[in-house]
Amino acid sequence: MLPLSDGLQARRFAAVNVALIEANIAVWVLSELPDLGGAVAQASFYPCNVDNTCAAPLPWEVSWITAMFMHGSWDHLLGNLLFLAIFGKNVEDAFGHLRYLGFYMAGGFAATALQTTMTLGFASDADAQVPLLGASGAISAVLGAFLVLYPHARIRTLVLVFFVQIPAWAYLGGWFLYQLHSAHESLFVASADGGGVAFFAHVGGFVFGWVFARALRDAGWIDPQPAQRRHAVLVPH
Repeated sequence: MLPLSDGLQARRFAAVNVALIEANIAVWVLSELPDLGGAVAQASFYPCNVDNTCAAPLPWEVSWITAMFMHGSWDHLLGNLLFLAIFGKNVEDAFGHLRYLGFYMAGGFAATALQTTMTLGFASDADAQVPLLGASGAISAVLGAFLVLYPHARIRTLVLVFFVQIPAWAYLGGWFLYQLHSAHESLFVASADGGGVAFFAHVGGFVFGWVFARALRDAGWIDPQPAQRRHAVLVPH
């Protein structure tokens, strides 16, 4: 079930979130569309590069960043950016622009770190040579933060032919449980043709986002919208 709205009106323009969306689109149009295979091979993250069992085009200290802006297909790109557009704006609203940017990047690193750890520890050598790419790890961190900040927001989605609204705690909680189950069942691999998904990256990003946002909220360092404001702007259906 793809999200269509979170029912919340941000208090300020989400400049960083919009810039991240634009950056992902720009990389796709300017770098990947002309030569998808070459771009993926050059700028993706390779787990085997971490333990020096393969030679990658870029050092892993660089490629974990470049890989966050790479995608394997149109649906991979658009699906990620839909989730970022829906959930990112109000997380940025609570965090502030610069803190949100740092959080997004840190979430991407945490996601890559867990996926790499599981791949090197439990998958095959061939699996460790499969490139990891995509913004979904960082976006998963945004989802984890949203769950902490706005658990009772109403997520509008389409079920069969009906528009329904689902509490964020149920929507995102169900999403996380699906990722966790799929991570357990999968071989921890993501592929450039969209045939594989790095589920442990989703799990790692989400847990990081939940823990980090909870710590900042409890310390009073982030400012989510008051409950009464959130309820006032819910889309009635």
